[in-house]
Amino acid sequence: MASIFTNRRRSHCLATAAIIILAVLTNVSADPAPAPSACGAKSRGGCHDRAEALKLKVVAIAAILATSMIGVGAPLFSREVPALTPDRKMFVLVKAFASGVILATGYMHVMPDSFDDLRSDCLPEVPWRKFPFTTFVAMLSAVITLMVDSYAMAYYKKINAKISGDGGGGANGQVKDSVAGLEHGGADAHVHGGAGDAIDGEKAQLLRYRVVAQVLELGIVVHSVVIGLSLGASDNPCTIRPLIAALCFHQMFEGMGLGGCILQAEFGLKVKFIMAFFFSATTPFGIALGIGLSNVYSDNSPAALIVEGLLNASSAGLLNYMALVDLLAADFLGPRLQADMKLQTWAYVAVLFGAGFMALMAKWA
Repeated sequence: MASIFTNRRRSHCLATAAIIILAVLTNVSADPAPAPSACGAKSRGGCHDRAEALKLKVVAIAAILATSMIGVGAPLFSREVPALTPDRKMFVLVKAFASGVILATGYMHVMPDSFDDLRSDCLPEVPWRKFPFTTFVAMLSAVITLMVDSYAMAYYKKINAKISGDGGGGANGQVKDSVAGLEHGGADAHVHGGAGDAIDGEKAQLLRYRVVAQVLELGIVVHSVVIGLSLGASDNPCTIRPLIAALCFHQMFEGMGLGGCILQAEFGLKVKFIMAFFFSATTPFGIALGIGLSNVYSDNSPAALIVEGLLNASSAGLLNYMALVDLLAADFLGPRLQADMKLQTWAYVAVLFGAGFMALMAKWA
């Protein structure tokens, strides 16, 4: 009898423990994130027309490609306009405006998008809403950009110093010619010869312009693919219509900033064309990719939100660093603007106009 009572007691305890464990598991499983179907429905809203959205996406590809080419190409052909050559005051003001555009792009467009992605209700609260991944990744991206900037300059200077100290005959002469061609992107150039002849200030500045242009393009291209992919995967015409106009202005003025950097870098014609092509084609490519993946890709799926959020955060850190350090600080703390307070004041006005215009565009894109 005692054994029966003991067994019943054990069964009661086990049943109670099972109920407690089941309740705990139910609460835990209910906590992380909404069901994927709820997230998918959220993205559609009240305006969903796949056929109409596809027509708008095709228009977006053509319009954004054209405006991107105009934006990045305008500075490259500015040598035909004497007032816009790099040694004129007007070029300084245009570059300051474009630098403000790039600065606002990082702070007002890319970083908020990353916050929206990584703090979405479609992601588990732990760890995505418990830790500021956007600012953490942006910080790491800025530091890594500094490292790339620094190591690239040191590497080019070391090669130039080594070649300059070499006599330049035979195989060494061939290496000297190839490195000179690499640095100048195929443009006609020369390297100062003679033992112990260090790289001069003008060439060091030119090398810096090249590093800045290449790293800046990398950050812009990453962001352009992400926003193109998001637009291409959307089936909401009510969202796509204003986004097309906003992205056209966005790409045009961002292209002006990049084009000014490419112009100052004095690359050869081939390199200029390649860099301009990649900038112009990345957003349309992202849209086309989004159209192709629209059946399997959801911009509110957890995987897409995490990937887009991390890429946007990386791009934001890169763009913010490049705008502040390599563009604005380099110009405003340089000898030209330091010696002309009036020009410096107008350049600040241009920066504020560029940043303010792009900040306003964040209302739509």
